[in-house]
Amino acid sequence: MSPRGVHNWTAEQVIRFLKDYNFIHSYTRGSHFYYFGQYGGQSRQVCIPFHGKNTLKPRTLKSIIQQSGIPKEQWLAK
Repeated sequence: MSPRGVHNWTAEQVIRFLKDYNFIHSYTRGSHFYYFGQYGGQSRQVCIPFHGKNTLKPRTLKSIIQQSGIPKEQWLAK
């Protein structure tokens, strides 16, 4: 992928990334998908707003990164 930083990530791309780190879909509430997993020895819950092919806002992606506990550098390396 291109060096896009926190811009132009879709919900599908975020979900694919989390699945690579063994996060599993737990439940859906409306248009929000909830994934559970472990990173750094801690259980984590991540909420991903899913609105079709629309890209996530940078601030939303930063929140998802924080919720996952996966270092930002690993997200941006993809």
